[in-house]
Amino acid sequence: MTANNSQNNVCIMWFRQDLRLLDNPAFSFAAEQGNVLPVFIFDNTAPKNAKLGGASQWWLHNSLKSLNKSLDNHLLVLSGDPKKLIPQLCEEYSASSVVWNRCYEEWQRERDASIKSELNKNDIPARSFNGSLLWEPMQVLKKDETPYKVFTPYYRKGCLQKDPPRFPVSKPENLTLCEAKGAGETGIEQLKLTPSIPWYKDMEKMWEPGEEGAASRLSRFIEEAAQSYQNDRNLPAVKGTSLLSPHLHFGEISPNQAWFAILGAFDNAFDHKDLDVYLSELGWREFSYYLLYHFDNINEVNFNAKFNHFPWRSSRKDLEAWQKGQTGIPIVDAGMRELYKTGYMHNRVRMIVGSFLVKNLLIDWREGERWFWDCLLDADMASNSAGWQWVAGSGADASPYFRVFNPLLQGEKFDKEGEYVKTYCPELAKLPSKLIHQPWAAEKNVLKACGIELGKDYPKPIVDLKASRQRALDAFSEMKERNEQAE
Repeated sequence: MTANNSQNNVCIMWFRQDLRLLDNPAFSFAAEQGNVLPVFIFDNTAPKNAKLGGASQWWLHNSLKSLNKSLDNHLLVLSGDPKKLIPQLCEEYSASSVVWNRCYEEWQRERDASIKSELNKNDIPARSFNGSLLWEPMQVLKKDETPYKVFTPYYRKGCLQKDPPRFPVSKPENLTLCEAKGAGETGIEQLKLTPSIPWYKDMEKMWEPGEEGAASRLSRFIEEAAQSYQNDRNLPAVKGTSLLSPHLHFGEISPNQAWFAILGAFDNAFDHKDLDVYLSELGWREFSYYLLYHFDNINEVNFNAKFNHFPWRSSRKDLEAWQKGQTGIPIVDAGMRELYKTGYMHNRVRMIVGSFLVKNLLIDWREGERWFWDCLLDADMASNSAGWQWVAGSGADASPYFRVFNPLLQGEKFDKEGEYVKTYCPELAKLPSKLIHQPWAAEKNVLKACGIELGKDYPKPIVDLKASRQRALDAFSEMKERNEQAE
């Protein structure tokens, strides 16, 4: 890697959600063109629902620092409107071309098309690449050329029957970087992505944002958890998942790297149930992006229009109890506290807390989607929206609305000894395992011996699970009646 003050044959590499050097198609192409000007632009014109939450801002700050280090302090970090800044940079550095890896949200596609059109008018070639997905959404369609709406045929027939994913490309061997005024740490700090109050200290203990951290996560998963994934992925107290979702979201690792690492580490991976299940989870990520591409408003509008007639409740008190992990249902509270403390929540628990919000509390899934967006390190428009609509029953290939997760039974099944609950609800730690998921069922003398007074040390349940389940089913019936009347 060398630096060059010359402005001859400059190719601008616009980093976005691809903050890595390995398996970065656009970056590799840029390196072949001559002098590379690596740029990251914090787009302050993004729609309100796409502006980063606090947890994601913390991750981005650290990920940019990692990328800048990999680029020998040559990353130029700016804030503003890319539609204005990219042409300005082209003029300032006499750029001969601009490259980037594609993003798939509608507003990003429109922005990128506008920039590419403007550059072409000025005879500056702009090229985009696929650096984020195994299969691009516009290339996977049914025989009638319409998009899939059900996961299994999409993945098994639409994806796996097509050409295999692109094999990861190597890091450029010969790389010459432009010396840019203001490049390096200064630009990152000027974004002011980290808050003055260091609430992220627990996140720092758990996570290592950046390309190296992503590689370490993947290696650990392959060595320790991949071959028992099918079962262990459901156990929140066990490190049975890859924990790659934030790294994938920010593009510190590509799904191609994860896909081929599994295929390379194990013979006949698709014949191994645990590995096949993991690869299919990468497929679910693809499906989420696929839905966002073909049905671009799934973060705001019910995919199943029948849910437009659903009788949601509005209760600020119940919503805040859920957000703060104060519902009185231990597995739900543990999950919500894990989210706030670590910026992450175990996937099984995401389904449990989601079901509790939209079914036991009858609160609109969009409230949950917005809270997760602000708190999750892996806040991904595609996965977050598709996940919430799946839980609510309103999404593509969704869980039926009448399937109401019983958080008590879920806790007893997947956190049998209460290790997960005890970690995030330490006030319940002294309860015996058989009561850890239902402290309201404990005798007063047992609670007293454990130093617990319900309503004081730990909240009483804000809803009765059985009654609220029936209320959810009644609401579903009401929705069906409303739709029949509207026909």
